[in-house]
Amino acid sequence: MKTSHCKKQRQIPSAENQALRAEIDRTRNKIESATNHFQQVVDPTLIDCYIYELKAAQLRYQFLLRRFKLLEEL
Repeated sequence: MKTSHCKKQRQIPSAENQALRAEIDRTRNKIESATNHFQQVVDPTLIDCYIYELKAAQLRYQFLLRRFKLLEEL
């Protein structure tokens, strides 16, 4: 009986799970935006700025994915 209960629980995302998915999507958009800006700028200061922005978004994305996977295992 516990097995079927667990399956039903996994099919219905929790509020935290949904919020985390939304944050993952926002972070993915930030990565795409920073990449696009980086490819278009020529000023060295802005190049550095977008490199740091891209790296920060990538690290956040990795963190969020690890957190999401941990929630899925519960």
